[in-house]
Order: sequence, then structure tokens, then C-alpha cells
Amino acid sequence: MTEPNHNPSPVLRNRVIVPVAYSGPIDFGRRAAVIRLFGGRLSMRVDLLSLGAGFILLLLAGVIGTVSLASGKFPIPLADVLGALLGNSDDDIRMVVVEWRLPRLLLAFLLGTALGLSGAIFQSLTRNPLGSPDIIGFSTGSYTGALVVILLFSGGYYATAAGALAGGIVTAAAVYLLAYRNGAQGFRLIVVGIGISAVLGALNAWMIRQADLQIAMSAAIWGAGSLNGLGFEQFWPVLLMLILIVPFVLVLARPMRQLELADDAAMASGLNANRLRLMLMIGGVALTAIVTAAAGPIAFVSLAAPQIARRLVRAAGVALVPAALTGGLLLTAADWGAQHGFGVQLPVGVMTVSIGGLYFLWLLLREARQ
Repeated sequence: MTEPNHNPSPVLRNRVIVPVAYSGPIDFGRRAAVIRLFGGRLSMRVDLLSLGAGFILLLLAGVIGTVSLASGKFPIPLADVLGALLGNSDDDIRMVVVEWRLPRLLLAFLLGTALGLSGAIFQSLTRNPLGSPDIIGFSTGSYTGALVVILLFSGGYYATAAGALAGGIVTAAAVYLLAYRNGAQGFRLIVVGIGISAVLGALNAWMIRQADLQIAMSAAIWGAGSLNGLGFEQFWPVLLMLILIVPFVLVLARPMRQLELADDAAMASGLNANRLRLMLMIGGVALTAIVTAAAGPIAFVSLAAPQIARRLVRAAGVALVPAALTGGLLLTAADWGAQHGFGVQLPVGVMTVSIGGLYFLWLLLREARQ
């Protein structure tokens, strides 16, 4: 019976083990808090900088909203505004604050949130700050679908909403299929989207020129992107749709960040890159179509909000929740400026185009220098 060999193998004999002293948690430069629910069965990691930035964005939106409720053709003191919101005011003040101004304010924030979220999705998918739905052409496609319903079928609000949603989905499918070459790369999506947007823009202009004058004027005003005349009748459907879509999009936030590392890295972690990209595109198009159906095509909010939010939270890529809150703040401020900045009520799309055009020019110059 032979004795067991206690000599280490050549591999173990040549291995050197160096003891390392434990110095505590590693500091990655960003503080985070871990929230555990249901006895630890559900946990989430919250970045404290993003949480603080979100709180500040909500606070600023609340300040602008309060000023918006108090200002107008009939100025109302802030104390009376608070009383109207709490139900302790005269009927006239309550009608102005709650029935006229409040739904417009809430819609501005909700629609801006949808635009910021949609812009963050497409900028992540294309890995390009120019990859927003209004640049790629999805907003134009939603406008085309809504115009077909308005001009050809004289459809009402819900029919127009359905047409905008259908137009956005068809346009997204066309862009995706034309840009697909062993996968839909970000640069091809942008280039194909710009081309389709130009074609649809010409089609929209032709349809408006061929329509009756009265219908064409209303369609053109709606096409500028306006919150004028909107109330709770439009607010509740928008809120319901966002309640259904936003959680679906937020669930895909972590896989979306993995997709930013490239398709090979995403598939190595067990993700189906093409299916995930398609799901994100459907969510982003649906958000854009909701905004277009409710208020017309509102440009440049989805372009600017994700990049502003990324700089606020100092993130390596776009972040969905900060981008959504930034979009809500931008559209709320733009709508207040459109109502009170020029002595006459303007469509909010005019304000966003004016501000967003300057941002777009700066972004192009910055990209060219890099």
C-alpha cells in the first residue's frame, strides 16, 4: 500500500499567496443607498446624486407650476391658489385655478416627462445625443397618422390619438427595417430616420395644402404643438396611458444599460439584443405618440432633456428617471413662457423650437469638434 503524496503539485508549489489587508468598502465615487422591501425579497440600489437631482427638479417644477397657476389674464394671489387647490375658495377662483389652469399645468409636466423618457430611450439605443424621436422621424410619423385622421376622416380626439399612435408605429417599423443590416445600428437608424422624416414632412405639407381652409388651419395650429384649450378630458387618458407604459419602460432600464455596451456584451449576459431593442423602440414610440395625440408634435424636449439630465447627475450614459423629470420641468417652463412671455398665448411648440434650435446648433458644433 503506497503512502499518499503530500508534496504539492508543480502548479501549487509555484503559486504565491499574498495576504491583502481588508480596508473597508471600495469607493467608486458615487454614493448609493440600498432599499430592501418585503424582508429582503425585493431590493433596489438608489444613486443618491440622482435622487437629490430628481428632488430638485420636482421642486423647481412645483415652483414654476405655482407661479403658472397664479399668473395670467386674471392674477390670483398665492394664498387663494392654495385655497382653491384645497377646496376653500370662491367658485370663480376655483374655476380659474382648478378647471382652467391646473389641467394644463399637469398635462405640461406629464407630456414633458413622456418626451424626456422617450428621448432617453432612443439616445441610449443609438448611442448618440442626436438620437431623439423628433430627429429620427417618429414624431413626424405620428403627426402624419394624426393628419390622415383629421383631414380625411374628420376624426375626433380619440380617433386622432389612435391615428398618431398608428403613424408612429408604422414609421418606427419602416425605419427599423430599412436600417436593419445584421442588427439595427445607431448611426443607420439616425440617417434613415432623418430621410424618412424629410419625406413625411413633405407629405404632411402637401396634405395640409390640399385640405379645406378651415380644416387645414386647425391642423396647422395643432401641428405647431399646443396645450391651449386642453383640460381634464385630455388629462385622464394621458395619465392612464402613461401608467400603463412607464412601468414597462422602467423595467427595461437595467437591460438597456447592458445594451449600451454593444450587442455582443449584452448577448453574453443572456439578453436577446434584437428583441430588447424592439421592445424599447415600441415603448419610446408609444410615449411620443401619446404626446403627439394630446398636444401635437412638440419638438426638441426629447432631444435636450436626456443630455441635460446626464450632466446634472454626472452619469456615464443617459438615465431614464432624471431625463423624464428634466423633460417635465422643461415643458412646464416652456409652456409658462409661451403663455406669459410675449403678451399673447403662443403654441408651446414655438417656444420649444426656439430654445431647442439653439441647443441643437450647440450640440452639432460640439459633436463636430470631437
